[in-house]
Amino acid sequence: MASLKELRTRIASVKATRKITKAMQMVAASKLRRAQDAAQAARPYAEAMERVIGNLATAFKDNPGAPTLLKGTGGDETHLVIVATADRGLCGAFNSAIAREARGHIEQLLKAGKTVKILHVGRKGFDILKRFYRPNIIDTIEMRAVRTLKFEHAEKIGTRVLDLFHAGEFDVAWLFYSKFVNVITQRPTRQKLIPIEVPPVSGSGRGRAAYEYEPDEEEMLEEILPRNVSVQIFRALLENAAGEQGAKMTAMDSATRNAGDMIDRFTLVYNRTRQAQITKELIEIISGAEAL
Repeated sequence: MASLKELRTRIASVKATRKITKAMQMVAASKLRRAQDAAQAARPYAEAMERVIGNLATAFKDNPGAPTLLKGTGGDETHLVIVATADRGLCGAFNSAIAREARGHIEQLLKAGKTVKILHVGRKGFDILKRFYRPNIIDTIEMRAVRTLKFEHAEKIGTRVLDLFHAGEFDVAWLFYSKFVNVITQRPTRQKLIPIEVPPVSGSGRGRAAYEYEPDEEEMLEEILPRNVSVQIFRALLENAAGEQGAKMTAMDSATRNAGDMIDRFTLVYNRTRQAQITKELIEIISGAEAL
């Protein structure tokens, strides 16, 4: 059994840890609202761009002269897997859930005989997947120094992906991130980035509006499709930022509660140990007095 001094030291240590986890919970809560608003604000723009591309690409999807970002390279042998996670931990299973989703897809591709290249955005994804796929990792992009996510950060990543695509480094690109649902729930998501999946256009025949474009559809697609890659990456980064803060807030709240329970248990053991020592000393004093 631990001595009273050891128990006091443990209680003080857990109390100090509880102060840290409580502070981290409050910091995450303050950052969450701003990150959540940014993620929700980005969704309509990304979804609207998908609808515009759907309208523009309807006539070009099966056209041999369609942009390569729309029709693909014609091959399906080399896949680029972009895994977007956080750069920091202490956020529960947030990072591991994204990595697990990506790993399941990578295993399917490898079993099918495909060549897989992995691009990490965020340090934690690299730390998890490097144990299994180190030879497949081509680069890791860290966002630790970024205070506020802006489109230019996603544009740099999008440019890197497009450069690899135009250099013939891959045929298909997949993006993995965590979609923010609420503080408790973050849903790991897989999205096909290249070739872009043309979303179904609502309505058909007379019910669908006819659009005239200036310049023509092909020229507009050549301009919009590369930008869409950066837009989708930007949305993924914003969703991840909100999900990370929500997961961290939940994890630190749980850690704070667990620390409180541990303090209660240690305090109970401390009081019982102290009472036992007092009782033992009283018995020794009484026994000594009776012996006289």
